[in-house]
Amino acid sequence: MISWLRTLHGLRHTHVSQLIAAGLDVLTISRRIGHASASITLNVYGHLFANTDARAAEIMEATFTKVVQTAN
Repeated sequence: MISWLRTLHGLRHTHVSQLIAAGLDVLTISRRIGHASASITLNVYGHLFANTDARAAEIMEATFTKVVQTAN
């Protein structure tokens, strides 16, 4: 039974990892896996969100580029 539980835990972790990699927000993930709050999800899986800063910078750069182009 222990190996069965580990397999389910591994499946759960893979599930969450794939949702994060696909860009799903932490609140939706937290609700989907049954955590009482998004902070629990972030405490457990926060390290997987680490690569999102570059994407955030790209989004803001594109936004500011549009603003400058519109102003000119």
